[in-house]
Amino acid sequence: MPNFATTLQVMKSLTVIRSSSLVFLFHLTGLGLFAEEPADLILRNGKIVLVDEKFQVVEAMAVRDGRVQAVGLNTDVIKLGNRDTRVIDLEDKMVLPGLLDSHVHPSGASMFEANHEIPPMETIADVLAYIRKRAKIVPKGEWIRLSQVFITRLREQRYPSRAELDSAAPEHPVVFRTGPDGSANSLALKENGIDKAFAAEHPEHVMVDPSTGEPNGILRQASKVLKSKSNSTCKSLDESARDQRLIKLFQDYNRRGITGVIDRNCGSGARTQYERLLDADLLTLRVRASRGVSAGGGKAEIEKRLDAIAADPYFKKPDPRFGIIGVKVFQDGGMLTGSAYFQKPWGKSKIYGIKDPRYRGMQYVKEEQLETLARACVQHGLAFTAHCQGDAATTTLARVYARIDKDFPVAPSRSSITHSSFMTPEAIRLAGKVGFGIDLQPAWLHQDGFTLQKHFGKERLKHFIPLKSLFDAGVKAGGGSDHMQRIGPLRSVNPYDPFLGMWITLTRKARWMDEPIHPEQALNRREMIRFYTINNAWLMRAEAEIGSLEPSKRADFIIIDRNLLTCPVDEVKTTVVLSTWLDGKQVNPLDK
Repeated sequence: MPNFATTLQVMKSLTVIRSSSLVFLFHLTGLGLFAEEPADLILRNGKIVLVDEKFQVVEAMAVRDGRVQAVGLNTDVIKLGNRDTRVIDLEDKMVLPGLLDSHVHPSGASMFEANHEIPPMETIADVLAYIRKRAKIVPKGEWIRLSQVFITRLREQRYPSRAELDSAAPEHPVVFRTGPDGSANSLALKENGIDKAFAAEHPEHVMVDPSTGEPNGILRQASKVLKSKSNSTCKSLDESARDQRLIKLFQDYNRRGITGVIDRNCGSGARTQYERLLDADLLTLRVRASRGVSAGGGKAEIEKRLDAIAADPYFKKPDPRFGIIGVKVFQDGGMLTGSAYFQKPWGKSKIYGIKDPRYRGMQYVKEEQLETLARACVQHGLAFTAHCQGDAATTTLARVYARIDKDFPVAPSRSSITHSSFMTPEAIRLAGKVGFGIDLQPAWLHQDGFTLQKHFGKERLKHFIPLKSLFDAGVKAGGGSDHMQRIGPLRSVNPYDPFLGMWITLTRKARWMDEPIHPEQALNRREMIRFYTINNAWLMRAEAEIGSLEPSKRADFIIIDRNLLTCPVDEVKTTVVLSTWLDGKQVNPLDK
C-alpha cells in the first residue's frame, strides 16, 4: 500500500496507457484508474498517421481540450464521446500531423507585392520587359529594383548584362538582385562610385570585363558595395495593413496544411509583429524564430548581442504559438548566384560570370569567428544556425560543432546548419555523431538542379541535398521552403507547397531534365512525412508538443484527400488539404 505522499504525487500525474487496440491518457487518482473527460472531437473511419516511433496508422482519434486524448480502433475511441462530442466520419481519408516548414521569411514575403504585382519571369526578355514597364511609372532618376529572380531559373541561365539593363531603363539606376549577388546598370554603378579604379580595389565584389578592367555590372555580396534609395512611388503601409497581409499569408499556409514555421532571419520588426498578432489572437499557426544577428565584432560584443536575445521573454518561456529559438548568421554566399563557398573551385562559368579558375566562392565568416559565435550560443542555450550553401561552408560548421561538443553538448541547443545544399560525407557523419540538425529546401533541386548539374557535373552533385544519407546517419533533417516573396504556394519565391516538396524528396526530379538527380538520395514515404513533421518539430524545440499525433500532444492535424503512403507517386504533389486544425480547432474551413 503506497503512503500518502506517494498517493498524492500519483494523483497529480498523467500517464499514457497502451493496449493492442487503444492508446489514451488516464488520470491516476489514488489507486484507481479513471478515463479523461468525454472527448470534444472524434475522428473515425480513417487512416490516421501518428508519426510515432513505430509509424502506426490507426482508425480513430479523440481530442479533448486541444490535445490528442486517444488513438486506436473505432469501437474503442467512440466510447470516449457523449451527446456533445463532435464526430467526423473520415470516410477512409488520411489524417497527418500538421505540416511544418523549417525555413520561411513570412513578414517580408507578405509585403513583397504590397505596391504592385510582380509577374513570373522565365527569360531575360521577361526581366527587361518588367524594368521597361517600371521605367514608365517611376520618376526619372529614381531606383528600379528587382530581387530574387534567380538566374538558374531563367532560360538563358545568366545575369542580365549592364548594357541590357541600360537599354531597358537608361534614365534610372537599376539593380537586379538574385540572393546576395546581382547586376546593376551604369547609373546604379555611377551613383555608388563603382568605376574601374573601385573595381581594382574590390575584386572580390566587383566583376569586370577582363579585356578592359571596367565593371561588367555583376556584383558579389552586392549590399557591401551598392546602396539604393527608396522611391517616392512606393507607398508605405500602416501597421494594420501590414498585419493584414501577414495574416493573409498565414491563412494560405494553413490552406496547404502548414501549422508551424521557423522564421530563419527574424528582425526586430518581424518579432514585434508576431507578438502583436499573438496578443490579438490572430496567429493561426506556430511561429518559432531564429533572430538575425551580425557576425562581426569581438567576443564581448557578441556576448552582449546574445545576452539581449537570451533575455527575450519569448526565449525564456515561449508561447505555444510564438517563441524565439536562437540566432542565424550568413557564412557564405549563394548556390544559385555564384558565391557559395566550395572546397574545389567553381570553374570558369558564363552562367555565373566567373572568370577566375581558382575562385571557390565567398566565405563571409572565418572559421575562428564562426566558432566564437556558435560556442557562445550553445553556452547561452540558443540554437545557432548559419546559412551554408557550399560544401566548404557546411563542412566548416560541422567541424566547429564537433569541437564545441567536446566541451558542451550541442544537440540540446537544437543548433543546425541552414540550407546545407552541398555536403560532404564528413559533414553528414558529424551531424549524426554530434546531433545538430539540418534545414534543407527540396524545391531547389527541382527548380535549379538542371543549371547546377550543367555547371558542376553529375559527380559534384552526389551529396547535393543528400536526404537519404542524412536519414541513414540518424540526422534530424527537416524540410523547408525558404519562402521569400509573394503569396501563393506555387507562384511564390520559393514555392512553399509542402506536397511539392514531398514529391521532390521521393523522385528527385528537376525541371528540364529527363533523369532524376542521384535517385539513390531519395526518401521513402515514411521518411518523407517525418521530414515535414516530427523532424521539423525537433528543430522548433517543440517535438514534445507537436509533430506527431500521440496522446497528450497538441491536436494539430490535417485531413487530406488521398493516401500518401500508397497513391501513385506523381499524385503526391497535387494533394488537396480538406481541412487544417490547430489545438483541435479548424483554421481553414472546408468551404475555403
